[in-house]
Amino acid sequence: MELSQKQAGPASGSPLPAPSRTPTPAWAAADDSVSASIGGLQEYYYDLCMEKSQEIKPFILQILQEVDKEIEKGSVGITLNIAGNSRSVSGERVTGEDFWILCRVLKNNSYINGLDVRYNLLSDVGAYYAAKLLQKQHNLIYLNLMFNDIGPEGGELIAKALHKNRTLKHLRMTGNKIENKGGMFFAAMLQINSSLEKLDLGDCDLGMQSVIAFATVLTQNQTIKGLNLNRPILYGEQEESTVHLGHMLKENQCLVELHMCKHDIKNCGMKQLCDALHLNRSLQYLDVSCNKITQDGMKCLADVLKSNTTLEVIDLSFNRMENAGANYLSDALASHNRTLKALSVVSNNIEGKGLVALSQSMKTNPTLSHIYIWGNKFDEATCVAYSDLIHTGRLKSDNTDVEPFVVDGHVYLAEVSNGLKRHYYWTPGYGEACSPSSNAGFSLAPVGQHL
Repeated sequence: MELSQKQAGPASGSPLPAPSRTPTPAWAAADDSVSASIGGLQEYYYDLCMEKSQEIKPFILQILQEVDKEIEKGSVGITLNIAGNSRSVSGERVTGEDFWILCRVLKNNSYINGLDVRYNLLSDVGAYYAAKLLQKQHNLIYLNLMFNDIGPEGGELIAKALHKNRTLKHLRMTGNKIENKGGMFFAAMLQINSSLEKLDLGDCDLGMQSVIAFATVLTQNQTIKGLNLNRPILYGEQEESTVHLGHMLKENQCLVELHMCKHDIKNCGMKQLCDALHLNRSLQYLDVSCNKITQDGMKCLADVLKSNTTLEVIDLSFNRMENAGANYLSDALASHNRTLKALSVVSNNIEGKGLVALSQSMKTNPTLSHIYIWGNKFDEATCVAYSDLIHTGRLKSDNTDVEPFVVDGHVYLAEVSNGLKRHYYWTPGYGEACSPSSNAGFSLAPVGQHL
């Protein structure tokens, strides 16, 4: 169960309620959405703010009020969502000092096992209190700290706190610039921690040294199932990261999900990964989007697909496979592979012949159920081919990112908001936040309950 600001009652500009033992102002009595009496977490938060002379944040107060209601109903396994990028509290952010009070409130709470404070202003101050929370709160299994201006020192504190933590299973540090120094501490932590299953260090400015360290550690670590190392800061043209991560994939038989977006992978690096995938028997989700892989790299991947029986999701978006690369993949999918379920070739400079070849492979391959093609060069044959797949029921409309429409007797394709990881960086203000159609990669190869 996840509680967010959308459920939290009045906006931040609304007047602040007071505990029931204090006379309730007239404005509060007139507002039906504000409970006349405050108990549980809400009262504890209010009292702590008063005791420590901290500003009381109305939006936090209201979210805690909703949590108290859910606890009264007997709900357990609650994820407390105080995301800073929510529309309903525009301009409001949790600071490091606010997080100090929140951690005090949550320290001994057994009903909450997830905390999402993405896009706030915690900084290294908040990281210090997050580390303390990880040491003292023994029910927390999910912690999302993405984009909170946490630096190398804060990363070090959190990593060291995980040395003794035995409950946290999923940590998102996405977008915090912990750099190479912080990355090294997380790699060292994985030598000790035996409970963490999913770690996201995408967009953290990791360096080559820390990427190599992760690859080395994961030859021994048997608990990590999902790892995101997107967009490290790499120098040189040797593609060292693929060499070391390829070696890791040969040894590691536990990793299920690997993200290597923006690693500057070229055909040589892709060959290194494919050589490893011939031996790997655990990886289900491979993300090599936003690289520089062309048709030669796709030929290596097609050879892997002819024999690999574990890969279920492959994200090749924003590379440059062109028609030749698409033909290599379609041949492997049509004649050999029967395990791949989802393929994204978005923005790969593929023209009509290559796109039609991929559509034809779906007619003979009963397993491939999701395909994403937007951003390529559609001709009428392409539009007709995918329209036929959708209208015959072979390709469900939720499992692709295009939708056919007809103008003057000609078929065209429009983009729809479906994909493998549409909501990786953001969640919609309305509708289902984690719908399978928008985040199919995480639905088909799930590691944990969250993206």
